Amino acid sequence: MTVEISEADAERHRRKMEKRKALMDRRVAERQHEKGLLMVHTGPGKGKSTAALGLMLRAAGHGFRIGFIQFIKGAWATGEQVALERFDDLIDHYTMGEGFTWETQDKARDIAAASRAWDKAREIMADPRYRLLVLDEINLALRYDYLDIDEVVATLVSRRPDLHVLVTGRNAKQPLIDAADLVTEFQNVKHPFNAGIKAQAGIEF
Repeated sequence: MTVEISEADAERHRRKMEKRKALMDRRVAERQHEKGLLMVHTGPGKGKSTAALGLMLRAAGHGFRIGFIQFIKGAWATGEQVALERFDDLIDHYTMGEGFTWETQDKARDIAAASRAWDKAREIMADPRYRLLVLDEINLALRYDYLDIDEVVATLVSRRPDLHVLVTGRNAKQPLIDAADLVTEFQNVKHPFNAGIKAQAGIEF
């Protein structure tokens, strides 16, 4: 079905868009500074890691070398593990967690796994070949105090200026939010799990 509009409506729309374009062109022209961004995906809604994978795909399209470290996930076989093998010339993927905390039920083991993942993150931050580093679910490791929040934030803030870093996971701590350039909170409006639908391949993992 095609919506019909009058000539007057079309003209009003044209004038409105003309003003908006002028405003946006001016705002774009005023912003010339570039820097490596510290980005946070947090909140109770689904999609934080999924959005991170989309950002990685975009960065790979520009030829960026990417480090992708999964702090919690590790026990499940996931679709991204298979897909990322096709980008092994650009994306280095490290699955360093041992599964969700309610699965491991071993705090000492979880702390050791988080420490190994953080050591790998610092190694990548020191390597000038990388342009993007994704620290998937590190917010959970910080929430449970598996890592020291002050040391993590200080390291991220003092990283080399051309490196973009994205951290994901619900319950991001305030010092990390304060230090970030971009924070997106994912809200849970509706989720199929609450309706009795199980996690499905290709969507959740």
